[in-house]
Amino acid sequence: MKRIVILISGRGSNMEAIIQARDAGCLPGAEIVAVIANRADAKGLERAAAAGIPTRVLEHKRFADRAAFDAALAECIEAFQPDLVVLAGFMRILTEAFVRRFEGRLLNIHPSLLPAFPGLHTHERALEAGVRIHGCTVHFVTPALDHGPIVIQAAVPVLDTDDATSLAARVLAQEHIVYPQAVRWFVEGRLRVVAGRVQLLDAGAPAAALCVPQPD
Repeated sequence: MKRIVILISGRGSNMEAIIQARDAGCLPGAEIVAVIANRADAKGLERAAAAGIPTRVLEHKRFADRAAFDAALAECIEAFQPDLVVLAGFMRILTEAFVRRFEGRLLNIHPSLLPAFPGLHTHERALEAGVRIHGCTVHFVTPALDHGPIVIQAAVPVLDTDDATSLAARVLAQEHIVYPQAVRWFVEGRLRVVAGRVQLLDAGAPAAALCVPQPD
């Protein structure tokens, strides 16, 4: 079994999508061993606890600086001996030391088609730029913010009637599909990074191998 630790800061909707995929039998060989939040009021902690997953809170404001928090966070994560660490709306810029410690086993999802629109307010910026296609990206984390080898992307059209809220909702629906898919590929050992690019081993396998649970 591959052991997964998920990091959240808020409601954890992508965390919930991964839990739903697990519960539906869509992540064979995966065990979610912990959910860790940097905020005690993160709503996702309740969902994780209800799903029988151990939770921990490590509030970043209690630490003198980012390096001290990241060092404590790394120790908290390592206690669960994870094979994979999943950032699911974890709203912290991680230090290079932290990223290097978990390099190759640290995934993030970003609400844009990277390398376009790294950082915050991606939907507003996409609308301001007048792009016709927007979306989301799952990638391996590197020290550069919102960069790293891309695992999978999903695109949505930008409609003339869109505002940031409506566009964000359609992108989020795609996030809930592609993040469990990326996690499954990792658990199956099908992801390999070569010269900064992700190769999907056995790419001829059925694309629909992962069932997608419908939201409640």
